[in-house]
Amino acid sequence: MVGYGQIDHEYGIKLATTAPEDDGPVWMVNLMRYKAQAEYADGRASTRTGREADDEYAPLGPLAAVGAEMVFVADVADQFLGDEPKWDRVAVVRYPTRASFIAMQQRDDFQKAHKHKEAGMAETIVIGCLPLEVPEIPNPVDWADVPHPPTDEDGVYTMLHVIRFHDSDGAAATPDHMESYQDVAGSVAVPNGLRLDGWFSAEGTIVGDGRAWQQVRFNTFPSRAGFIAVAMDPDRMAAHREHRDTAIADTYALGLRASINRLAAQ
Repeated sequence: MVGYGQIDHEYGIKLATTAPEDDGPVWMVNLMRYKAQAEYADGRASTRTGREADDEYAPLGPLAAVGAEMVFVADVADQFLGDEPKWDRVAVVRYPTRASFIAMQQRDDFQKAHKHKEAGMAETIVIGCLPLEVPEIPNPVDWADVPHPPTDEDGVYTMLHVIRFHDSDGAAATPDHMESYQDVAGSVAVPNGLRLDGWFSAEGTIVGDGRAWQQVRFNTFPSRAGFIAVAMDPDRMAAHREHRDTAIADTYALGLRASINRLAAQ
């Protein structure tokens, strides 16, 4: 039991019992909302914020011990879609196997550090993901040549989309309406410097609020201004209303400022 979300025990069993010959890498996408002030179960007085407690928790040693790697960390700068909760941070950990994720949970050093996560985390969603093939961007534009290049004041900006579709044949399937939207959005976004860092199918949500998700997408722009130029384009907005809204049943769209982004190297 954890205080910051519901555990999906059925997915936990899948993670723990996948046969070695069928196992392989899994990317755990973490959406995090922090308590204003850390609250420890033993009642100790603490001046830490929830974020500071989570920083203390950061299980880099246990991750390394099971061969896992932190491949993405970002603060949430903007929450465009999905009213609640208001997310604070996003992180992605690549585990070499599902079994290694379970092995880390059982380590003594991880369990000792976990009290800090419990103290600081108000709510989290942790989605186990597998990579999807992303559309090829022909002749990507150099960021020095886009209308809104990165600057010291407005640097690289990643859009995270967590998606559940109305009708889909599976987590890896994208409905026709979404495909139609992507064609229009891509024609606007590519000249503004779009990079597709990683698209994933959602295998399961090990911790969450009971909702199921199907896809997770990380799209990066040279700047927030570059993303806004795409978002406000009339053709993209029309396609959004006609196709994207038709395809999507539930979503979060988060604008992120990343301190670590090695997704594209995966």
